[in-house]
Amino acid sequence: MKRITTTLFAIILFCCGTAAQPARAVLDKVAAAVSNKGGVSAGFSISSRQYGNASGTIAIKGRKFRTTMQTATVWFDGKTQWTYVKSNNEVNINTPTEGELQAINPYNFINMYKSGFNYKMETVGNSYRIHLTATDKRRQIQELYITVNKSNYVPTSIRMRQGANWSTISIKNFKKANLSDATFIFNPKSYPSAEIIDLR
Repeated sequence: MKRITTTLFAIILFCCGTAAQPARAVLDKVAAAVSNKGGVSAGFSISSRQYGNASGTIAIKGRKFRTTMQTATVWFDGKTQWTYVKSNNEVNINTPTEGELQAINPYNFINMYKSGFNYKMETVGNSYRIHLTATDKRRQIQELYITVNKSNYVPTSIRMRQGANWSTISIKNFKKANLSDATFIFNPKSYPSAEIIDLR
């Protein structure tokens, strides 16, 4: 009986290990697709009780990004974030949290999935759907569902949970680009009349 129990335990461990590995391998391929050396661009829409509903375009290069919407433009150079709010002609400067980055940059998961998450994956039509759950309950983002096109490993939607709040981000028109680093830094000369508020 002891040998049977040990064997069953070994099989369960093997199955869990092989189930997790393909999910991680798919995420690695997604990260490679998104991490084009010159950058990438895409259109997106977000639906969220916490952040509201919005749509726009995003340009990404490594950890840097620029998000452009009708009401605001956000620049992030990998450390500092500038948010220009059109309605009040104001620029807020801050250092964003992990949750804030994920809400603004749908591809931010490629900077955080490698540690602190467990993985499960299923195939849904022509896509992979990967479920990530945080191993640390103190982490801002506790769950992520990432839907990935099987043919090119480009993510098409991301659903995330912060506390009890879920947000869904849909992505379209993904393409490679050649972006300069200046793309991701706020230029005050372009907004000479804007009030700048440093919240750091």
